[in-house]
Amino acid sequence: MVIPLPNARTGQRARQAGMLATELVASISLLVFVLIPVGLSLGMERQLARRYYHRAVAAEIVDGEMEILAAGEWKSFPAGTRIYPVRAAAATNLPPGRFVFTRNDPWVKLEWIPDRPRGLGAIQREARLPSPANPEDAR
Repeated sequence: MVIPLPNARTGQRARQAGMLATELVASISLLVFVLIPVGLSLGMERQLARRYYHRAVAAEIVDGEMEILAAGEWKSFPAGTRIYPVRAAAATNLPPGRFVFTRNDPWVKLEWIPDRPRGLGAIQREARLPSPANPEDAR
């Protein structure tokens, strides 16, 4: 059996292999501790932006419909609570939910309630109805 004696060449290769392994460990740790959390935070930011978008769309629809109701459309609904039909095309961009109209004299309320909130709560608006004694009472 022949045992090779260490020479300068094998020592140099061993040092290069050790440096390569060190660089590999450093690059993997950089990937784990920096790039993966950045990627995850971008995904969470995308979800948050989607929630803000849904909330803005729901608020715009509720505001527009509430203006129509406050202008006098509320008279066509009897007192009580019911599902309110919305004809806005933007409602297709919302997650599953429902618009609920409540007439409880002297107030009317319109709200959008999502089926699964997921950080997105109900959007609601209320308006005071004018009293029959004083029609200028509307606010």
